[in-house]
Amino acid sequence: MSSPAAAPPAPASLKRIVAASLIGTTIEWYDFFLYGSAAALVFNKLFFPDSDPLVGTLLSFLTYAVGFAARPLGALVFGHYGDRLGRKKLLVLSLLLMGGATFAIGLLPTHASIGTAAPVLLTVLRLVQGFALGGEWGGAVLLVSEHGDARRRGFWASWPQTGAPAGQLLATGVLSLLTALLSDAAFGSWGWRVPFLLSGVLVIVGLWIRLSVDESPVFKQALAQAEARQADVAAEAEKLPLVSVLRHHWRDVLVAMGARMAENISYYVITAFILVYATTSAGVSKQTALNAVLIASAVHFAVIPAWGALSDRIGRRPVYLMGAVGVGLWMFPFFSLIDTGGFGNLILAVTVGLVLHGAMYAPQAAFFSEMFATRMRYSGASIGAQFASVAAGAPAPLIATALLSDYGSSTPIALYVIAAAVLTVIAVAAAKETRHRDLADVALPSGPGADRTTAAAEDARTV
Repeated sequence: MSSPAAAPPAPASLKRIVAASLIGTTIEWYDFFLYGSAAALVFNKLFFPDSDPLVGTLLSFLTYAVGFAARPLGALVFGHYGDRLGRKKLLVLSLLLMGGATFAIGLLPTHASIGTAAPVLLTVLRLVQGFALGGEWGGAVLLVSEHGDARRRGFWASWPQTGAPAGQLLATGVLSLLTALLSDAAFGSWGWRVPFLLSGVLVIVGLWIRLSVDESPVFKQALAQAEARQADVAAEAEKLPLVSVLRHHWRDVLVAMGARMAENISYYVITAFILVYATTSAGVSKQTALNAVLIASAVHFAVIPAWGALSDRIGRRPVYLMGAVGVGLWMFPFFSLIDTGGFGNLILAVTVGLVLHGAMYAPQAAFFSEMFATRMRYSGASIGAQFASVAAGAPAPLIATALLSDYGSSTPIALYVIAAAVLTVIAVAAAKETRHRDLADVALPSGPGADRTTAAAEDARTV
């Protein structure tokens, strides 16, 4: 039986909460994507100078992938304590960790100065970035989902998702400006450090905004109920959100992981690997490739809330499926357009790809939040999202670069993304529609019979 839903916050309060989540995710993704762009453009020369250019790029992307390996650990740690202590405290910590690591990268000596210690230090800082981002995503989307109006949850929860294209836009924009103003020698010598050092300023702004918001009322209600039941036997399970997730929500975790495959892989192929493919295979300049990603990221930012609003009207699953099928169908035209070398075609290829990606990414926040009960929601959403990133986003640029090196063609890369799209379609098709679920429910039923009960209750519930 549902707990009474907390009254929705005033519009001004909700906008402040959305802003706090958005500024934080924008900074986190700025830091993360900045590393990915730098890995494609300069890190191969600065930290792996003794390697063949393409091998150096592979090694550079390998350190990029290491950050993904730390994300599941971040999801476990932040999810556990976020479900026990609250969303806000952990979000402040994740912002400090990510910003500090990124600022430190800007101060790192290169291989020319300290030899092999340089890539080692780079890898350590990349691990810290991944750990922080693994805890950031779940808390940011939950803070909005648990505050917002249930009838427009998909729309409001999609705003933290715009932090990804906003961060990409900011990172690519800064890099594009620097590469336009500086010579290659100046950029390789000191210019690449500037975007990393700017992260320190952004973190201060993000903390100021994030510290001004209140904890999720749904979480506070669930915590109060848990404290009132401390004498119950069930209280022990509530102290271990991870155990509860794996015991009661393992199916939802698998669905979330499957749903992430096409979304994650396609995104990093479209935004990170393109900087390698367009410059090495299509003969496009570094500046042109960056500008195309910059323009497409602006469109991506604009369409995510629209896709989120559509998921409130027709459901999370239909919108998500449109994105997965669309990305799979777009891969061959995507590479064909890039191969022409024309700037307009490059913009079209990346923009359409990111618009279709947005159809998966926008409803994801509400979709994953609605799968899990309140006292295990941070853990469940984070585990499902971040464990998938190890098999999806982490190796995507690496696999794509290796396929290009081995076959000298985009066809295997397109087939790789299409295979991921098929997995996502299967996972989302197997999921239940969640848009009518009440996030104030402390526990959601599980099992076949419970699923039918939940579905009947959802159909009868007016939100």
